[in-house]
Amino acid sequence: MGFALSTSSIFGLVDLWLTSQLEILQADKVTYKNVEAFLTHPLSGLTQKMRDKILTALLDENKVEIDHKRLLRQSGLFEVFYKKIENPQFVVTNLLDVLDFVLTRLSNAKTLKKIDAELFVKTIQELNRLHDTFSNHISKEEIPFVIYLVQKSLQAIAVPLSGDPLNGIQVMGLLETRNLNFDKVVILGFNEGIIPKSSIGNSFIPDSIRRVYGLPVLENLDAISSYMVYRLMQRAKNINFVYNSLTDESTSGEASRILKQLEYESGFNFTYNELNLEVKTEQFKEVKIEKTGNDFIQEKLKRYLNKTKALSPSALTQYISNPIDFFFNYIAEIKEPKEISAVVEANEIGSILHKVMEYFYEDLRKAEITEERIREKKKLVPQLIQKAFNAVMFKHPDLVMEYKGMQKVILAIVDAYVNIILNQDISQTPFTIISLEQKIEAEVSFPLNGKEESIKIFGYIDRVDVKDGVTKIIDYKTGSDKLAFKDVDELFNSDGKHINKALIQTLLYTYAYEQFAGKTCVEPNLYIVKTMNDPIYGGIWFKSNRQVLRGEFLEEIKPLFLARLKEKLTELFGAPYFKASEIPDNYKYSIYKTLFGK
Repeated sequence: MGFALSTSSIFGLVDLWLTSQLEILQADKVTYKNVEAFLTHPLSGLTQKMRDKILTALLDENKVEIDHKRLLRQSGLFEVFYKKIENPQFVVTNLLDVLDFVLTRLSNAKTLKKIDAELFVKTIQELNRLHDTFSNHISKEEIPFVIYLVQKSLQAIAVPLSGDPLNGIQVMGLLETRNLNFDKVVILGFNEGIIPKSSIGNSFIPDSIRRVYGLPVLENLDAISSYMVYRLMQRAKNINFVYNSLTDESTSGEASRILKQLEYESGFNFTYNELNLEVKTEQFKEVKIEKTGNDFIQEKLKRYLNKTKALSPSALTQYISNPIDFFFNYIAEIKEPKEISAVVEANEIGSILHKVMEYFYEDLRKAEITEERIREKKKLVPQLIQKAFNAVMFKHPDLVMEYKGMQKVILAIVDAYVNIILNQDISQTPFTIISLEQKIEAEVSFPLNGKEESIKIFGYIDRVDVKDGVTKIIDYKTGSDKLAFKDVDELFNSDGKHINKALIQTLLYTYAYEQFAGKTCVEPNLYIVKTMNDPIYGGIWFKSNRQVLRGEFLEEIKPLFLARLKEKLTELFGAPYFKASEIPDNYKYSIYKTLFGK
């Protein structure tokens, strides 16, 4: 009975040190996850400012593993904590150095708690015992094996919960109560299998052998437990037994047999009280964010109206899909915290693909693109993919590195996507590229409160081509976007099931480019790499009821699209509140679902 070291922050630091040492021994690197755990650990002694500074730098670099030498260059606890173990005999001594450094700092700062002090003493005593026991016998053992021995040994440490023996509550194990008298006794966990225990513990000695040689058997434990309970109650004036009546994998929900025996034999009056916690579920309340009279929201919206801030197509499509998401993201500016992960997210694959295509065509701009030129440059695709991967993931295009595991898979996926796009481009040759990743801006006017207002929209167009005199907007997509759409009205229906974000985005690009470049009859094309080669759902043109969105049909759609866009902007800036869409699929992947109660 006592406070277990395994539940303390001290053991957390020790366990983190042992884990980090295993990583250093294996690859001379430490994972970001463990470095972050060290930086944020309460015993590391780092100020909040220093923690934020280091974590921000590591997040910007987006490295899953940090070089060991880089960590050693830091002063203070870093140098002691990340010192590499050179010999199995140094495992315990190096760990003692870490604990001594932390203990000295806490003592000097006068922030050492009593329970922590006792845990430190007990841990250091155990480590010294281990060192004296096997320091001369482990020189030929592997360091990881010694680390596991230390870890296993420290997990069993516990210190007694000591207090004033004459005042307050005394927290004890059953064996600690021997020959002590108390006026009031509360026994917790008075379940069958706990008091008395249902097993004798881990042993390879069978019960029959135990009985022959007079070793302790289960009946002995039952007798000891019964004696301790009866002795504890001998002079008590008030006795309470607490047991759990719920059945789970660790308990049967039965009260201890000792309680049943007492009730049957003693003649005492037993009062049973049950604790039942009523579980209530709150009724769903629709969350609406009021705009009118809210100065904060109005000031944020005015930034768009006075054109100090431009509206992006992704922001507009987010508002159309689920208006309340727009509030949390662009008005309240609640962002998802950045994390470093070994897994490349889907949006990062798209960014890598965009970068590769930009690198591929940057030398071919303003020249006629032919099949021969594409096939000749395809030889450079593997190099361009690596360059793009380094640029997106590590902000360093020319980084030289060895790709591992999942990184190789991502490179292969992007390579397949690039070849699908290039094969489509070959089928469209000859054509001319006007621009790559071009930023365009345009204004959209709309009625608001009886007068004309306008906002600025901006975006980055992946590619602008010219073929047979027709200017084409090319947008790459690696997700599950669709080319089919029902009609223009459904595109802007926040409570509808037929919102096509890709079409809204490409038509916005088309409108903005026509305003920006002074051109007409610009055609939107969508390269959905996952389905581009599909004979039924593939292609590059949007379709409505089997009618392809190009030529005359496209020119008929454009004014309808602009009219509905203006109506949606009037709603965005003039509606009394932000609310959630009535269609759950429209916010299926929203990070704000818990905020608006869905």
